[in-house]
Amino acid sequence: MPRYIVQRTFIDGLTIPATPEGAQVCSVIGQGNSQFGVNWLHSYVSKDKTATFCVCDAPSPDAVRQAAKASDLPVDEITEVTVLDPYFYH
Repeated sequence: MPRYIVQRTFIDGLTIPATPEGAQVCSVIGQGNSQFGVNWLHSYVSKDKTATFCVCDAPSPDAVRQAAKASDLPVDEITEVTVLDPYFYH
């Protein structure tokens, strides 16, 4: 399955607390993604919390967009990626 980096902008900043409530928010997003075949692996969050770079496996960019729309999440850019592992060269 293809892997994507999904760039998102949160003008007011992303606020998901490290609490059970925050975990529940993430769980709901993950469950919603599965309806579209999207598997959210993890995200990188900018220091100011206005941008995220989410790594996910999905059948297509359109599936990523549909899952984001269902969860009311922004999508700025979707880039298909492959892994470059520096240890491969040793």
